[in-house]
Amino acid sequence: MTHTDTALAPDLTGRHVMVTGAASGIGAACVATFAAAGARVTAVDLDEGGLTHLVEQLPDAHVDACAADLADLDSLADLPGEVDVLVNNAGIQHVSPVHEFPVERFDLIQRLMLQSPFRLIRANLPHMYAQGWGRIVNVSSVHGLRASAFKSAYVSAKHGLEGLSKVVALEGAEHGVTSNCLNPAYVRTPLVEKQIADQARTHGIPESEVLDQIMLAPVALKRLVEVDEVAALALFLCSTAATSITGSSLPVDGGWTAH
Repeated sequence: MTHTDTALAPDLTGRHVMVTGAASGIGAACVATFAAAGARVTAVDLDEGGLTHLVEQLPDAHVDACAADLADLDSLADLPGEVDVLVNNAGIQHVSPVHEFPVERFDLIQRLMLQSPFRLIRANLPHMYAQGWGRIVNVSSVHGLRASAFKSAYVSAKHGLEGLSKVVALEGAEHGVTSNCLNPAYVRTPLVEKQIADQARTHGIPESEVLDQIMLAPVALKRLVEVDEVAALALFLCSTAATSITGSSLPVDGGWTAH
């Protein structure tokens, strides 16, 4: 391996990584990617069965499954501490006009996707500060940079996460801690697949037309993002090549924000 390869692909042996929303999609890809880099990974998700399957798929990796409801904010204190790399990825979606949006659903999305990351960051920063190194990777979305109709809760939470990430970057800089957001467009995940029926109903179009007319319409590259692309960028942010990247929002959006 060359010096450049080493800088781009870090050896995380001895590091403790926590990934939320780890049972499927981007989270599962992050678990596999970080474990392959030598890290001990705590995989957190509400889906206990999904976590069990994930661990079975990675028999040679050091992965600890931790079933938890991240929207239950008081229970977050029970999660493992002293995390070196925190990947805030857990999320859900709900598609509805603002005037019909269920209030309890809006509140749930804010707890899960903004308040929970805040609490997890807050809990682990002292450890990162004490050792002079830490990485916060927030899996945001292109919707952290742009809005779409009918997604008030998701867009609000992601915009809030962007702001939180930047504040952490400013405060953490003197302690060797970086904080960044990844901003993918639609990724080939169960979350996106579940949206198709909702999008079809809300927009009044057949489900077969949702991908082309809604999901891929704003992007220049007419393809879904793959989970491994996002996971690779998350790992890169832990490399020496990314030491000066902090407070940033890194689009993986096929050109959506080029408009």
